[in-house]
Amino acid sequence: MYDLHDIVEMKKPHACQTNRWEIIRMGADIKIKCMNCGHIVMMTRREFEKKMKKVLEKNVEKE
Repeated sequence: MYDLHDIVEMKKPHACQTNRWEIIRMGADIKIKCMNCGHIVMMTRREFEKKMKKVLEKNVEKE
């Protein structure tokens, strides 16, 4: 499963040719940020789960 500040890989790469995204907001909608160019995309949780390929790095820092 995924969590806030995890690095995920999506099925399609971004226009800047990178496929690493950081989850920066979670709720009914999920906001992800491109690790290369900083572009932010917001999508529904259902759409995100459909488009996500895998979690690359788990966030090791706990509150």
